[in-house]
Amino acid sequence: MKTLWGKPVAEEIYLRLEEETARYIQSTNHAPYLAVILVGSDPASSSYVSMKEKACDRLGFDHATYRFDESVSEEKLLSLLSKLNDDPKVDGILVQLPLPDHLDAAKILETISPLKDVDGFHPVNVGNLLLGNPSLVSCTPLGILKMLEYYEIETAGKHVVVVGRSNIVGKPIAALLFQKGWDATVTICHSKTRNLRGITSLADILIVAIGQPLLITPDHVKEGAVIIDVGINRIEDAGRARGYRLVGDVDFEHVASKTTAITPVPGGVGVMTVAMLMNNTLQAAKKRRNEAEILA
Repeated sequence: MKTLWGKPVAEEIYLRLEEETARYIQSTNHAPYLAVILVGSDPASSSYVSMKEKACDRLGFDHATYRFDESVSEEKLLSLLSKLNDDPKVDGILVQLPLPDHLDAAKILETISPLKDVDGFHPVNVGNLLLGNPSLVSCTPLGILKMLEYYEIETAGKHVVVVGRSNIVGKPIAALLFQKGWDATVTICHSKTRNLRGITSLADILIVAIGQPLLITPDHVKEGAVIIDVGINRIEDAGRARGYRLVGDVDFEHVASKTTAITPVPGGVGVMTVAMLMNNTLQAAKKRRNEAEILA
């Protein structure tokens, strides 16, 4: 069994991005610029935003974080997004999810310019992804692809089972893996799937992103399968100083011995997400700058 750590993959990407960013700044006299919108004080969201800020600083990106109370109006956010869309120095815009219930997340995300949608959530980018056209791709699914490449895990002709149908992970990773070049046969399972064990136990590659701690047990897994665990869940643990521990959607301790390769939680897919956000921001900057030169 091989443990698929995310850190070496992310570090290789950061080293490439450092070189590409330096060349981009030298040729354009413009640093990639990421604008992040954070609503409320959720500790996990605040932590994610902090990691994104540190990654921008490492790469030499310009960045700004717009922080709002949980009670912020939708109109105020939409007005800010309109300004950021029109601001020529801003290359990428990210709205940190989840948002409070009184805000229409879909409406807010659709307001972001597709060219600046570095999270890859805009319907235009999602549609292009499904069609196999060039687009900004959701960061976590893109990170999964980079891990598969790095660890030389073959997908062509393989049966990939995706557990979870979210717009953030499940749907886009399924759409990516059946494209030409990846050539997998993909099955999607979800909370209403009957005989989940029977389906997941047929998977050559099992990708789990359903947000249910330790859902996948040994009887869900085919001998020799590869498992990508996207879940990250807190469960109570009185033996830990924090009173909890982080686990995935897969029961790593009992499942790992059946696999040829598996991602740990934490330390697996999670570290890839910020790296791919940085990648998307640089690519968005390059695309926008090239189009500006053509228009000029």
